[in-house]
Amino acid sequence: MILRNAQIFGSPAGQLVDVVIDQGTITRIAQAGDIAPSRDHEERALDGRVLHGGFWDEHVHMGLWSEYRKRVSLEPAPSAREAAELMASAPGARSGDDLLIGAGFRDGLWPDEKTAELLDEYSGDRPWLLWSVDVHSCWLNTAATRLLGVEHALPSGVLTERDAFALADKLSQVDAGVRDQWISEAIVEANQRGVVGVVDFDFDDNHANWSRRRAGRDDWELRVEAAVYPDYFDQAIARGDRTGVDIAPGVRVGPLKVITDGSLNTRTAYCCEPYRGIPGVEYGAMNYPTDELEVLMVRAKEVGFSPAFHAIGDEANRIVLDVFESVGLQGRIEHAQLLRDVDFTRFAKLGVTASVQPQHAVDDRDVADHYWSDRTDRVIALRSLVDADAHVIFGSDAPVSALDPMAQIAAAVTRTDDQRAAWEANQRVTLAEAMRASARTTVEEGQPADLVVLGADPEWLSRALANDAVRLGQALRELPIDLTMVAGRITHDSLA
Repeated sequence: MILRNAQIFGSPAGQLVDVVIDQGTITRIAQAGDIAPSRDHEERALDGRVLHGGFWDEHVHMGLWSEYRKRVSLEPAPSAREAAELMASAPGARSGDDLLIGAGFRDGLWPDEKTAELLDEYSGDRPWLLWSVDVHSCWLNTAATRLLGVEHALPSGVLTERDAFALADKLSQVDAGVRDQWISEAIVEANQRGVVGVVDFDFDDNHANWSRRRAGRDDWELRVEAAVYPDYFDQAIARGDRTGVDIAPGVRVGPLKVITDGSLNTRTAYCCEPYRGIPGVEYGAMNYPTDELEVLMVRAKEVGFSPAFHAIGDEANRIVLDVFESVGLQGRIEHAQLLRDVDFTRFAKLGVTASVQPQHAVDDRDVADHYWSDRTDRVIALRSLVDADAHVIFGSDAPVSALDPMAQIAAAVTRTDDQRAAWEANQRVTLAEAMRASARTTVEEGQPADLVVLGADPEWLSRALANDAVRLGQALRELPIDLTMVAGRITHDSLA
């Protein structure tokens, strides 16, 4: 294929090029008009549109995201009772004996308590399960606790952290064909937003799932790196898996994922200083003792796995960085949401990548202002990480936020997604820095033809709206994606 009259992101305005793609690789880039037509190449006219390396979402739970798109949305609920009312408004909410699932509630600032009894008022005998937006807690009515064998959760009906993860794993055992269809639909949506690859952190046997989804196919729409959790680590080692090994066409083994602490929304992220506004003294907690984390990382090093350790609170991040340093292994910290000032420089020093979700900064701003009001300058501190030469990459944590790279870019550049001024504006990064953190490849000869064609010039938008963060954020979120290519194959096309 030859892409005609493209403007590579970051090049001077009006400097157009032609790009030749052969066998999934960019083989030549020349000034527009200098490459002769070829019978062997399809041609696409881009008419000056901006060309950029295809976007990667570095942190997705594909199964949960595909399910979330089918569930009762609880995002608007400002209280426990109103969450129950949203569930009750779903068709057939009180009839039948199958599980009705809602997702996306944010209870950090709710004025009332979650109880199974409250849900029972609205649900009748039908089992209900409600997931928090961060998937670190869930809330069940009495019928659901019986159905799922978790009566120990009563009277609150609430499960958190490892208990919640275990339930998520149990629920993942739905009909494989149904789930695979849901994921296919989610991939189409991801392609439409310029996504060429994801790191899948589903709580599941991701090796088996992606092998099944790719079986018998020689074409695919998405590059996937499939993470391994401790529960599946032994069988992964027995298979001979290690990070980077091919599982199936377009699918590789990803990192070893370990969730070390909780989240801000559930007040379980492990912090150096206590949460504010909570009776008593609450620091959050670790899901694993430090010596167990070190054992996991040592074993990962021995068998060729790169670790990706979830850490949200600043004390959890300190502990994980200490373990990386002790073991002498490079890897990733997922989220790195709250950091001590002295830890920013340690990322580059230790070769640890900060895998961050910028949208969390605006989604969590009110909860952070309430519980972390004395440390908000260190929450999703992108500017501090970039200035410390850390390797920063972006993801969505879908379903915690939407699988949409332009939304993450907008949040990183503007620190707002409503009519309010930028939150902790000094932690904003430039558009170029945000775009770089959202892609693994560049538009250069020899690079994979994983590409996205943008329907508007984000640099022009950034200059034109430089003094209006609200409008700039909205414009970046609404920026059209005209074409997406994975390994030279078109996976989304609005130009046809």
